[in-house]
Amino acid sequence: MIKYFYKDNKSEKVRLFNEFRSGCWIHVESPTPSEITFLREKFNLSAGLLRDALDIYEVPRLEIEEGQTYIFTRFAYWQSPKVQLSAYAPNGYKGETTLISTEPVLIILGDKFLMTFSLNPLPFMKDLLEDGNFYTTKKISLFFKIFVKIHYIYNTFLHNIARLIRSTTIELEKINNKDIIQFVTYESVLNDFLTALEPTNVILKNLFSGKFLKLTDQEKEWVEDLYFSNSQLIELSQANLRNIVNIREAYSTIITNNLNRVIRLLTSLTVILAVPTMIASIYGMNIDLPFDHSPNAFFIIISAIVFIASALLFIFLKKRWL
Repeated sequence: MIKYFYKDNKSEKVRLFNEFRSGCWIHVESPTPSEITFLREKFNLSAGLLRDALDIYEVPRLEIEEGQTYIFTRFAYWQSPKVQLSAYAPNGYKGETTLISTEPVLIILGDKFLMTFSLNPLPFMKDLLEDGNFYTTKKISLFFKIFVKIHYIYNTFLHNIARLIRSTTIELEKINNKDIIQFVTYESVLNDFLTALEPTNVILKNLFSGKFLKLTDQEKEWVEDLYFSNSQLIELSQANLRNIVNIREAYSTIITNNLNRVIRLLTSLTVILAVPTMIASIYGMNIDLPFDHSPNAFFIIISAIVFIASALLFIFLKKRWL
């Protein structure tokens, strides 16, 4: 699907055209082979780079070919069977991070157009078009608008994950297997975010250098702001990962400590009960034994058993083995 959006400083709203005109934003999603061929021939695009944009594992990078700038990045989205590629989780979201993923998007800056090229719909498209606070004729400004939207979605997800991690930390001793599995999914999502965000910093550095795009002083400030924003997202992702590792280590320590306490308890009880059991076993033998003919033999033996067990119990409690 190919859409042509256009808005200049004389327009109040973003308009949708059926064909290309200079200064428009070309949005391409789920393109057919014939549409890819049309775009390649019409705008002199690289067929190889367009194919790369449809690879869900493509990593962010920057390429220059035929005087056109190709910027690969990745956007985060929340996906469910009912809500395809949504930027925000619907009502009732309870931290199902297995539904959070990232996908590549290719942004092409040509002489007379800006093109976004992706396998699936961009989750922020509706908000961006409804806002309309941009001009397609100012492609660099529009490029930064798109990047800001991408960063905002990452920021939303990262703060939600951080909140869920903190809520689990409060009741650390009540963590169960389901929580551990959830932490594993958190790590997977955060590592996926880092895979997307860290190369993006390299792209922003290259853009700031001015070797790939001629930027005004104001546009360089925008790039610098995006760089710092992206760096903060990386730090937040790393901080969340460190928190998860710390929680897992603390949980592992608690489990080990509880296991040791149980083992000590069972061992102590085994020792305490072993002596009375041995005495009772000896007096169960059919041979002559001390107090064998005494009418108080039973009470003497029981008293000895209670005394020995109490002495062992006192010793274990004093040594804090129980």
